[in-house]
Amino acid sequence: MKLTVNGQSREVAAETLAALLTELDFQGGWLATALNGEVVPAKEREHCRIFEGDRIEILSPMKGG
Repeated sequence: MKLTVNGQSREVAAETLAALLTELDFQGGWLATALNGEVVPAKEREHCRIFEGDRIEILSPMKGG
């Protein structure tokens, strides 16, 4: 299915937000996620279904200042 992930069009097979993170190789407990502009807490990602056309934002902390 086609999604927009961090502003870029992506073709993915994942059906949940957690599966999407795995498919795109995002790891770690410090990730923040949003689905169509709404924050999705880490504990809800496994059950958060994604659908064609959804907009996903995945943020991770960066070193530096």
